[in-house]
Amino acid sequence: MPVVDLYNSAREKLGTVELDERVFSADVKEHLFHMVVRHQLAARRSGTHATKQRAMVAGGGKKPWRQKGTGRARAGSTRAPNFRGGGVVFGPHPRSHAFQLPKKVRRAALRSALSRRLGEQALYVLDQVVLPEVKTKHFRTFLESFGFESLLLVVAQEDHAVRLASRNIPGVTVLPVAGLNVYDILRHRNIALTAPAIAPIVERLTR
Repeated sequence: MPVVDLYNSAREKLGTVELDERVFSADVKEHLFHMVVRHQLAARRSGTHATKQRAMVAGGGKKPWRQKGTGRARAGSTRAPNFRGGGVVFGPHPRSHAFQLPKKVRRAALRSALSRRLGEQALYVLDQVVLPEVKTKHFRTFLESFGFESLLLVVAQEDHAVRLASRNIPGVTVLPVAGLNVYDILRHRNIALTAPAIAPIVERLTR
């Protein structure tokens, strides 16, 4: 079982914590990172890009010239795709870019990401994050005590005070356990877990 130090918000050591090796010392399967990050980012795409087909373009009700005798190709509408201002052929239409990945793949990638951060000594465990006031300067003081410039803070449940105090600081993200994901782990240099968040993470990744 990996053992890490337990700190308070002022980086005072309070003891140690044993982490579940199934989650925090798993094999790091880096090929899964690409798959899962693509899956996450594809699901975020709005998919609202659209073009008009000839039936959607205004105008073009009158036949532009007679069928025969002009020496030109026959035409029935100026809204045809070969006319300027006409409809678009095979253009994009609103759709979802999301695709499915098996749950076991997503869980394996999350275990790999956590294990990688622990192996890099970039995973910290805090008893809790307590701020004197809901102010950004107090959260900055917490960051400075650990030397964090890029941090993903994972709390057991949504913490309104911590989220408000940290939201204007670049490179800092606060997530509840339910929102923990591979993309945010990989894009932050450090990850800090509050002690109450560890059990739900283990339960989520070992069931």
